[in-house]
Amino acid sequence: MTPQSPILETPPRRRRPLVENHAGMADADHMRSLPEAHRTIRVTTQFEGGRPWWRTMLGFAGPGFMVAVGYMDPGNWGTDLAGGSKFGYALLWVILASNLMAIFLQTLCARMGVVTGRDLAQSCRDYYSKPTSVALWILCEIAIVACDLAEVVGSAVALNLLMGIPLVWGVVITGLDVLILLLLINFGFRKLEAVVLTLVSAIGLCFAYNIYLAGPDWGAAAQGVVVPSLPNTEALFIMLGILGATVMPHNLYLHSSIVQTRRHDLDDQGKQAAIFYNTIDTVVALGLAFFVNAAILVLAAAVFYRSGTEVQELQQAHELLKPALGGAAATAFAVALLCSGQSSTITGTLAGQIVMEGFLRIRIKPWLRRLITRGLAIIPALAVIVATGGKDTVLLLVVSQVVLSMQLPFAIFPLMSITSSKKRMGRFVNPLWAQVVGYAVCTIISALNIYLLWSTIGPLWVSLIAAVMLGFAAWVKWGYKPAQVDATAA
Repeated sequence: MTPQSPILETPPRRRRPLVENHAGMADADHMRSLPEAHRTIRVTTQFEGGRPWWRTMLGFAGPGFMVAVGYMDPGNWGTDLAGGSKFGYALLWVILASNLMAIFLQTLCARMGVVTGRDLAQSCRDYYSKPTSVALWILCEIAIVACDLAEVVGSAVALNLLMGIPLVWGVVITGLDVLILLLLINFGFRKLEAVVLTLVSAIGLCFAYNIYLAGPDWGAAAQGVVVPSLPNTEALFIMLGILGATVMPHNLYLHSSIVQTRRHDLDDQGKQAAIFYNTIDTVVALGLAFFVNAAILVLAAAVFYRSGTEVQELQQAHELLKPALGGAAATAFAVALLCSGQSSTITGTLAGQIVMEGFLRIRIKPWLRRLITRGLAIIPALAVIVATGGKDTVLLLVVSQVVLSMQLPFAIFPLMSITSSKKRMGRFVNPLWAQVVGYAVCTIISALNIYLLWSTIGPLWVSLIAAVMLGFAAWVKWGYKPAQVDATAA
């Protein structure tokens, strides 16, 4: 069947059991990614109805900014504050390189979602055997919990700084209020995008104000952006934290899903237009996120490194800003931290839903699956805060982001395999240069992770981990015998 023009289409009813898929056939509800928002936002090309290009661009704008939230979340705060206070502007080049990697990978995710109508989790479940997809799901859940841990702790610290709420209660409040915000999706995905964009704008304004007051050395900052340097092994640890905080694995799953909230033509021309506008959305949003991310490190370098102070706590950074820049600057820091935590927990919870539904092929009530996803983050956060008494928050955030870096290859390799497959992508398959760049990025990240593990836990444990992974791969390749239902499903 030939897709109709989006101008003449009416939005699908939320509980409609069958939808049109990317092949123009009726598709079951369980095949849709994020079903309550799937293809609910009507868009059109600039030539239809005489609409100017910028109106079309506004229709597609949104998913990039939802993803950009992950590039300025509390995990980034931990790595950037640590990097800036210890090494000044020296690690700014890491933020730029990580951001360029993120733009490249996120555009591939958007392309895959538009072309195949499947998110990355669903594609992995289709592409790989059941044991492999289960292993990828577990690794992704670990990454989401690590990321959510940073977000929940960051929000709890912000509530403590602004209102004096104890950290334990701040964690509970954070878990509950994000569920309330996620109810907005029932009134349309655009409402949720508007809330996130407002929070992101508040973060940017707060840091613009603080950077203005701090008066950084812009010459040294420019040198830090363009001249790569790695002072010592500790800098490598922070560098991997920055990498994990910027190129977040669960954001790859998120982006491939939320681009499917747009209802556009499903022929090649419609997909090409959707890819074009989603690429612009991604580049603009993540480009702006780079400046916010870099501003955190620049602020730390201008205020803390200049005075010879190494930041170990978010609370410490807040208190040190008062005598350095004034009470208003400290308040702006706390407000930005709260906005960062709230916006990133929204997108993190959505990513958790997408991953769970895509890998496990299950459908449960939206409020229940979001409650489960929140619980996976709140319980570890409560345990850590109770165990540490809320101490060493920056170190906790950095470690959580290093965990994300360790998980990155297990998301990038499947993404590259799927988007480089002519069978799945057709004429939209990755060109040779994109394949070379993508696999090179994944190889570099893997090599850095191995080096860090080798330096921290020693060659014996690294060899043991490698042996387990190789043994699992060999079993899946030659020992695993799928049941007939698994063979036909995958």
